[in-house]
Amino acid sequence: MNLLVYIGRRVLLLPFMLVGITLLSFILSHTVPADPVAANVGEQAAANPEVVAAFRHRWGLDRPLPEQYLIYLGHLVRGDMGTSISTHQPVVADLRHHLPATIELAVAAMLLSLLIGIPLGIASAARRDSLFDQISRTGSLVGVSMPVFWLGLMALIIFYARLGWAPSAGQLNPRLPTPPFVTGFVVLDALLAGQSALVPDALAHLALPALVLSSYAVGVITRMMRGSMLDVLGEDFVRTARAKGLPGRIVLLRHAARNALLPVITVIGLSFGGLLSGAVVTETVFAWPGLGSYAFQSATSLDFPAIMGVGIVVASVYLLVNLLVDVAYAVVDPRIRMG
Repeated sequence: MNLLVYIGRRVLLLPFMLVGITLLSFILSHTVPADPVAANVGEQAAANPEVVAAFRHRWGLDRPLPEQYLIYLGHLVRGDMGTSISTHQPVVADLRHHLPATIELAVAAMLLSLLIGIPLGIASAARRDSLFDQISRTGSLVGVSMPVFWLGLMALIIFYARLGWAPSAGQLNPRLPTPPFVTGFVVLDALLAGQSALVPDALAHLALPALVLSSYAVGVITRMMRGSMLDVLGEDFVRTARAKGLPGRIVLLRHAARNALLPVITVIGLSFGGLLSGAVVTETVFAWPGLGSYAFQSATSLDFPAIMGVGIVVASVYLLVNLLVDVAYAVVDPRIRMG
């Protein structure tokens, strides 16, 4: 099968998957056993039938659920995600304001995961059953098992409160001026505004939450890379390369590692999706003004349009990343296109 045909088939499936995601998000957000009226206008106002009726009519909650979903889907096709009940701003505008901070954090965490996990997995497989391998496997198991919220709190207590090595929570020092919002990425906005002095502080604030967020992905990638390397090291072509007298480093990196990366590519895509979902907890702990914080605030106030918007954006990014991973896999291994 031609690569372009393979990509086209995958792209054609995306709209159907997105519609399914919107339906699932709508059902879940509207079956929560809580009253959005009381969550937004207060208990005293919620006791007034006129206030309740006006609120439900204002936000379309007095209509049947199927009609609400069809109306929402019609607006969504036009690029309208509705208006947030909490902020009274268009959900698209809120997402545009919060999403770049989450992408900045998730990309930094993904880079750390790759820079740590892949070399660690290769070295662990090369030194199988050694002390280094035992420590590496234990560390990866801890990274996979450790709750992100607990790890984030411990990191703040140790590196900020005790040792003073890390800055306080947030994206920038409160005493420093915030660069004008252009892209939403603080480092890039600081450079565009000519405020290069803010870059070191922004990177320092990014380091600790990115490291905490990457803990799970580092563990998964390390274990997957190690297992894949052990499988490849037993293959005939690796033994042939060694029999030819090639240096061990060349055999390990050029022959074994390149082939061992194939199954790891899929894990990388899934890990990035996990980073987006894990950012909700990490951003709350580190007061990071991203999509996770926005989702938490929306959930506590039962802000249905905002919850739906967050779910659709996260799912869309997740689908896009997995599409890119599948395409990369098909490019590396042409046998995938024949499936």
